[in-house]
Amino acid sequence: MGDVAIRAEGLGKQYRIGEHQKYKALRDTLADVIYSPFKMARSIFASSDEKDTAETSIWALKDVSFEIGRGEVVGIIGRNGAGKSTLLKILSCITEPTEGFVDIHGRVGSLLEVGTGFHPELTGRENIYLNGSIIGMKKQEIDRKFDEIVAFAEIEQFLHTPVKYYSSGMYMRLAFSVAAHLEPELLLVDEVLAVGDAAFQQKCLGKMGSVAKEGRTVIFVSHNMAAIRSLCQKCVLLEKAKLIWSGTSDECIDRYVAHSMSTHQGPSVIFNPSSMKCPRLRSATLMCNELASTRLYMGDSLTLSVDFVSEQPIRKPRIAFILRTHDGISILHTNNAFLPSPQFANPVTSGTIRCDLGIVPLTAGRYVVDLYFGDQSEDTHIVEHALSFEVIERDIWHCGQVPPSTVSHLWWPTTFRFLRQTTSDQRLDDLSREYLANS
Repeated sequence: MGDVAIRAEGLGKQYRIGEHQKYKALRDTLADVIYSPFKMARSIFASSDEKDTAETSIWALKDVSFEIGRGEVVGIIGRNGAGKSTLLKILSCITEPTEGFVDIHGRVGSLLEVGTGFHPELTGRENIYLNGSIIGMKKQEIDRKFDEIVAFAEIEQFLHTPVKYYSSGMYMRLAFSVAAHLEPELLLVDEVLAVGDAAFQQKCLGKMGSVAKEGRTVIFVSHNMAAIRSLCQKCVLLEKAKLIWSGTSDECIDRYVAHSMSTHQGPSVIFNPSSMKCPRLRSATLMCNELASTRLYMGDSLTLSVDFVSEQPIRKPRIAFILRTHDGISILHTNNAFLPSPQFANPVTSGTIRCDLGIVPLTAGRYVVDLYFGDQSEDTHIVEHALSFEVIERDIWHCGQVPPSTVSHLWWPTTFRFLRQTTSDQRLDDLSREYLANS
């Protein structure tokens, strides 16, 4: 047991849906106590149909068991809704499991949703000390790490400003810096690194690597398979609230990618979110040179077409997608909210949106598409790995060579111009004249 940092047995978390939780006054609590025997009797004699209607619920996590040793770096992967964030909230003691138990040995530092553990009215300085005290550190320990935390977060000039005025990037930088520098025995990091810029993401990954080398335990949730593969020795794969695989990172990622690719064999996919009442996707289709296809050659054009439905009429729905390599590296992100795109003349409850990418400069390989759909205020329907396709190599420049996919996932149409021609004899004459001028 001395070498075990975390042991989970039969973990499950259930949420009731369609139920509004009220804030109760004292009289409401007293009334509940008085009437609870009658409610229990009614529940016992109620029919099963009535119970199902009254208590519709979902399992965000179900029967999850695993063991993580001290000093291990473990990745948690899976699609959106698989239960990754719920698992981290249980390990961070933010929420309690509905069933099962977890034993945690050591001080925990966690970085989950942006802002978790921060008081918006307190300054950056005050929140650093607040977080340190929450995980049980003494003031002297926090003092010793304070300058490192501030320097890493790059917020020196905003240190005395309440964090409610911070941008999401500033918030995240400070939160990560606090979690990583206050020397917890266990560091839990969710995919909030997506908030930061590329340079800071690399800085965070480097810091997590340093933390791991110090012998501390790191649990990392990410959709970036390249980061998981380079940082984590072990990996856990979640699917539909259950743990379906645990092993080395390479094994786990290969299984995840293979499963994702096998799910969508055709150029079209039909979604069936029957329980959703918000704006949602109905289907999506990939087209190559105007024909539905999952195979295209380098230099071909690519088009994505989606059908949507909405209970309430909308005039300008928002559609975005991320193009990734098969191992999760993001290649391209586009969103009609960033562009002066057209909108429907009148609000509609269904429609089709088509995105023409033109010639996509991808090298040979397998790629996946994540879809994001919603109204102007938020994404209401997210589908990871909604579609997949293959790019086949071709001599696009007609020079007898193909751009290597091992160097980059992109080739780019470029023009080289040789502006001056100098023979070797002319170069020697130039050097001689330069020598004589300087002698």
